[in-house]
Amino acid sequence: MGKIIKIAGPLVIADEMEGSKMYDVVRVGDEKLIGEVIQLNKDQAVIQVYEDTSGIKPGAPVISEGEPLSVELGPGIISKIFDGVQRPLDVIMAKSGSFIGRGVMVAPIDKNKKWKFKVQNGIEAGKRVTEGSIIGYVQETELVKHYIMVPKGISGKIKSIKEGTFTVEQQIAIISTANGDKPISMLQRRAVRMPAPYAFKIAADVPLITGQRVIDFFFPLAKGGTAGIPGPFGSGKTVVSHQLSKHADTDIVVYVGCGERGNEMTEVLTEFPELKDPKSGLPLMDRTVLIANTSNMPVAAREASIYTGIAISEYFRDMGYDVALMADSTSRWAEAMREISARLEEMPGEEGYPAYLPKRLAEFYERAGRVKALGGNMGSITVVGAVSPPGGDISEPVSQGTLRVVKTYWALDASLANSRHFPSINWLQSYSLYKTQLSKWYKDNLGVQFEQMREEAMQILQRESELKDIVQLVGEDALPDSEKVTLEVGRMIREDFLRQSAFDEVDTFTSLNKQILMMGEIMHFKNRAHDAIGAGVQADRIIGSKANAEISRMREIKEKDIVEASKRISKRIDEIFDAILKG
Repeated sequence: MGKIIKIAGPLVIADEMEGSKMYDVVRVGDEKLIGEVIQLNKDQAVIQVYEDTSGIKPGAPVISEGEPLSVELGPGIISKIFDGVQRPLDVIMAKSGSFIGRGVMVAPIDKNKKWKFKVQNGIEAGKRVTEGSIIGYVQETELVKHYIMVPKGISGKIKSIKEGTFTVEQQIAIISTANGDKPISMLQRRAVRMPAPYAFKIAADVPLITGQRVIDFFFPLAKGGTAGIPGPFGSGKTVVSHQLSKHADTDIVVYVGCGERGNEMTEVLTEFPELKDPKSGLPLMDRTVLIANTSNMPVAAREASIYTGIAISEYFRDMGYDVALMADSTSRWAEAMREISARLEEMPGEEGYPAYLPKRLAEFYERAGRVKALGGNMGSITVVGAVSPPGGDISEPVSQGTLRVVKTYWALDASLANSRHFPSINWLQSYSLYKTQLSKWYKDNLGVQFEQMREEAMQILQRESELKDIVQLVGEDALPDSEKVTLEVGRMIREDFLRQSAFDEVDTFTSLNKQILMMGEIMHFKNRAHDAIGAGVQADRIIGSKANAEISRMREIKEKDIVEASKRISKRIDEIFDAILKG
């Protein structure tokens, strides 16, 4: 036991802390506030406290728990809402009211609730298992089968295992190891700052289908990949994160609200329980874990919330699930690091951020990936980090540190958001480095025409941008008819394809098949239009025809009707252009 000698906001210095280790969890003061050792100097320990330190005074006791900050993992974490250090907010509210009381100690997982445990096929007495091997499962929700794995550092032969109804702490099996018999329960603990081990990484060569046309078609993200979404206030970062949470082709969603405004986080907490999973029609919360740490919560807990989220994600990845981690936003996480660093009196780096900021960002994003887990299961973690640069200036350190690590960049544009174009992802500034890795998947599953169509569409958008600059100087009437058609096709791609409503039940999600058909009709219009221009038809007659109006309604057509509708629209476009040519 040590005692406090200095207090500076969330930072506390205690002496007489012999035997303490870096990142050990401690209890501070008479109220036993939770904290973590972040610096050691002889018998003095610098502690960041995850709760408000008001009223704490020198001489108060500090007790070390002797282990690093960890998360409890087991049946009972799906559909829960935690704070930054994995305390369930519903339990805290029942205990302390609307505001989190200091020193509130609640278990992350209900230790009294019983779960029906079933033994995995092929698992029996005498079977050899290793760390990460699946020995059974609990049907936690209708959407999630929660697999029970052999804990870290244990391998040997199963001495006994039984099915039945148990709490997470009750024994379900015994494994005979070289160091004697080890009892196994359904509860595990993992240190949040230490990446979970795995056998090896797998190439990120399968796309993450999101249903968002601008992402899937132009700037794809691979399963196990990383993406950054920098954007100014009001540009739609949270909307994009919500859309990915709802529609991305993943099994588990971990949403970390890190330092966001309280009203935004309230919307998330009230909306998510009401959302339906598009694939099953069941509540989306049945496969979601929420971590909420608003901007008025203690700054140190904000720094921990990101690690809590990635540790939970790794746990489900090791079961063989595809996990999507939404971090909104990493800028607030970096600001928390900056505040802690300043109180430690460390040498500041650019804009006051600690010099190790790029390293911390890289360590976080590198925990993404598709892997073969130690137990032999194939799983992935896809990390999408929102960044909130002040004034939208992405030259600031957090944005630049993020862009050096992530391989997909979705550039949010305030001017697009102001013109009601959502998702407000700027198609001329964004990029994806996964296109080459995903090329084989596209050819095998969609044919060679997909990538050809994508390149042609992007060339049109780039040419349209150039023509707009010319039009501002000389006017549109000065352009040749072929360039007028290019402007019209560019407008159709922007307004009829890239613009997508998150609140329309049909338009909110678009399959790859529908995306190809939609773009295919735009390209069909373009080809017929250029043929007509070559035959002497004026551009105004083409643009004023109803052919482009037919295409604009495609996003309102349901998935089950899109193939027939595409044939009908294609036929109608041909009829209109045939009539124009005869006229």
